[in-house]
Amino acid sequence: MAADSDSEPLDEAERAEGMLGVARSVVSTCLAVRREDTVLVITDPMTSTIARALYEAAARITERLILVMIPPSLKRGAEIPSVVADLMRNADVIIIATRNSFTHTRARANASREGARIASMPGIDAEVMAHGMTEDYTALRREIRGMNSVFRRRRNVHVTTPAGTDVRFTTGSRWILDDNGLIVRPGAVGNLPAGKIFVLPQEGTASGTIAIDSTWEGRILEEPLRFDVEDGLVTSIEGGELADEIDSILELAKSGLRRSRERAYTLAEFGFGMNSRAKLLGNRLEDQVVRGTAYFSFGDNTALGGSAKVGVKMSGVMSKPSCTLDDITLISEGKVTAS
Repeated sequence: MAADSDSEPLDEAERAEGMLGVARSVVSTCLAVRREDTVLVITDPMTSTIARALYEAAARITERLILVMIPPSLKRGAEIPSVVADLMRNADVIIIATRNSFTHTRARANASREGARIASMPGIDAEVMAHGMTEDYTALRREIRGMNSVFRRRRNVHVTTPAGTDVRFTTGSRWILDDNGLIVRPGAVGNLPAGKIFVLPQEGTASGTIAIDSTWEGRILEEPLRFDVEDGLVTSIEGGELADEIDSILELAKSGLRRSRERAYTLAEFGFGMNSRAKLLGNRLEDQVVRGTAYFSFGDNTALGGSAKVGVKMSGVMSKPSCTLDDITLISEGKVTAS
């Protein structure tokens, strides 16, 4: 019995040391923190354990750091308290390890304009730290950059899945190849865990069926969601109570628009995962970067240069997708084949 009771603390100690090791990678590799940097770690009660590991990792490099906790009641996109926003404007590096995302706030935008390097880690927990955050991000950036020529002058996308997805669209902007986990330039902002390639579908071009069968907004699905799409807009949603909930959210967004209200149902984004360490955990950020999966987002597309300023954006992940871009196969039955 004594041996058993002694082993549990050792397991906890090992987990804590493992988390601290990943936190060191975040600080030194992903954000390239230097001794002269002022580092601000923002957290809330839901994610404070992770934030403390990140704080301890940063403390090994610089003494110029602060850990602050914001109210747990703040929802995604709500403005950060002004006292914290003031700290953000004077920080060189900001790590936002909170339950919800605050990348679309004025406080974040102001800090970026001042040159802060910002890592957003919404919903971060021990599982994500143990999986998606253990990726070799230096190697991942090299791989993604090496694919740049694949996306040039090719615009026609076709996505299928065993669950029933069969949709085509034309790209409306360049493919985003910067989600590689390295946030090292002044003013840079990125999500962690990272590792996806994504694009804006040109408005009005998407038609077909999308079957979301893995996760929806960080929720593991018990039954697939089916979206019928015509001319870039969702025309129907099926999939039980969750489908009704999604429709209600989009209808509410629609009611808040003064004109072109149908834009609330815009097919807003398509992307696929490249992170070989990530797993489908029911975590919104990690699910989208799992290597060989793909996702679609619906609603607001302005972050990628679109015109559908809807105020809400929701995403779902598909398993074992196949995706072609003109004459190139990007993914074949859940395996990334482009290089």
